[in-house]
Amino acid sequence: MTGKIKFIMLIDDNKIDNFFHERIIKKYDPSINVKPFSNAEAALEYLISGVEIMPEIIFLDINMPRMNGWEFLEEYKKMPMQSQRSMIVVMLTTSENPDDHARASTNGILSAFKSKPLTIEMLEEAVDIYKNRYP
Repeated sequence: MTGKIKFIMLIDDNKIDNFFHERIIKKYDPSINVKPFSNAEAALEYLISGVEIMPEIIFLDINMPRMNGWEFLEEYKKMPMQSQRSMIVVMLTTSENPDDHARASTNGILSAFKSKPLTIEMLEEAVDIYKNRYP
């Protein structure tokens, strides 16, 4: 593995947020491939489909219809450990619910819990987390 970020996945039912967050990522580094998903089920299906290129970073919303961020994480935990170890998950949400913050701190999968919108600084922090984990 290398510390260079090549692929970031966005999972958010708000297409405007996905568009804005993709622009932030491209402003940070235009060479990063960004794949937005408007629902968690499609993102999970992509991850378990056996694709060769997996994202290094996943930005995940909590409040989505059909499958929310917490439900996504429960299914994500069932993926092979090798796949899980090759990426980090950052919860990116508008939730001010203290229960969500507490749940995030005990989740064990999340690398960070951040409030929307994504900023360059938050992206740099996520990249640093990834690079420190996978130098």
